[in-house]
Amino acid sequence: MRIGVQLSYSGGFKEAAEQVIELERAGIDVVAVAEAYSFDAVSQLGYLAAKTSRVELVSGVLPIYTRTPALLAMTAAGLDFVSDGRFRLGIGTSGPQVVEGFHGVPFDAPLERTREVVQICRAVWRRERVSHDGKHYQLPLPAGRGTGLGKPLQLINHPVRERIPISIAALGPKNVELTAEIADGWQPVFYYPERAAEVWGDALKAGAAKRDPELGPLDIMVGASLAIGDDVDDRLAWAKPQLALYIGGMGAKGRNFYHNLATRYGFGEVADRIQELYLSGRKTEAINAVPDELVRHTSLIGSRGFVAERVAALAEAGVTTLLAGPLAHEPGEALRFVEELRALAPA
Repeated sequence: MRIGVQLSYSGGFKEAAEQVIELERAGIDVVAVAEAYSFDAVSQLGYLAAKTSRVELVSGVLPIYTRTPALLAMTAAGLDFVSDGRFRLGIGTSGPQVVEGFHGVPFDAPLERTREVVQICRAVWRRERVSHDGKHYQLPLPAGRGTGLGKPLQLINHPVRERIPISIAALGPKNVELTAEIADGWQPVFYYPERAAEVWGDALKAGAAKRDPELGPLDIMVGASLAIGDDVDDRLAWAKPQLALYIGGMGAKGRNFYHNLATRYGFGEVADRIQELYLSGRKTEAINAVPDELVRHTSLIGSRGFVAERVAALAEAGVTTLLAGPLAHEPGEALRFVEELRALAPA
C-alpha cells in the first residue's frame, strides 16, 4: 500500500508545500492536489514539481468540462515533463453546481465525455496527429462549424512518457464501471471499506471484465482524514464540516452524488437531515448532525490500534494507495501522524 497526502484547496498552500518536502524525506509516495472552485491545481502541482524530487504528483481532480481534452493532455504532459515523469492525471466530472454555476458549461453526458477525454489524451501523448470523431468531441472541427481551417495536429514536444497514468474520480455504478474498464486508477471519496463491495463490487467486476490487460491492476486511491493517538477523538469534529458540505451542499436535492453515497452506505435518513439543514442555511446544525459512526468508518482517527484495524480493513477492501489528510495542531504533529501511518501500512 502506497502512502501519501492530499492537500486542501482552501488555503495555506506554501506552508503545506514545505510540509510535503519534509514528508517526502520521511518516505511518502504520493501527494494529491485538489481542485474545486478554488485556485487551480496545475500551478500548485508545478510548484511542487520544483520543490520535490521523488513523490508522485496527482491532480485530485481536474474537472473534464473546464478544459478541452487536448488541453488536459498538454497540461498532463507538461507537468510530467517538469516533474521528470512523476505526474498522474486525476480527472472527474465534478457536479452541475460547479460546472454550470461557476464555469457556465452544460453538465451533460458525463460517461461518454469521460471515455472520449481519455481516448484523446492518450492519442496526444502518443504524438499521433489527433483526429477524433466522437459524439461530443470532434477534432478537427468538422465542416460547417467554425472556419473550416482546422487540421489534425500532433503535440510538438516529445512527452517524457506516452502513457501517463490516468485516475478517475467516480462514485456512481456506471462511472465506476467505466473507470475499472479504462483507467489506471480510481479515486473514490468517503470510502467505507466494509461496505465498498456492496456499493461498488458489481460495477468494478463489470468494468474489469472489459479491461485491457495492458493497463495492469486498477490502483484504488482512497483519501482519509488522519489523527493517531489516545486523545484525538476531538478530531472527529474536525472532519465533520467537510462531510456536511459534501453530503448537504454539493448539489441540489436529487442531484447530489455524495448524498447518494451516504444513502447507499445506510445513512439515508441522516443524509436527508444534513441536506435539509445545509440547504436551509443552518450549516452548524448540519455539521452537528454528521454521526461519529460515519466519520470513524471513513477516516483514520483514533488510537494506534484502531487505526491499524482501519488500515487492515482498507487493504482487505483492495485499497492500494492511501492519501491521508492529517488533522493536526501543527506541522510536527502532522508529520508524526503520517510517519505512524507508514509504519502501520502493509508493505
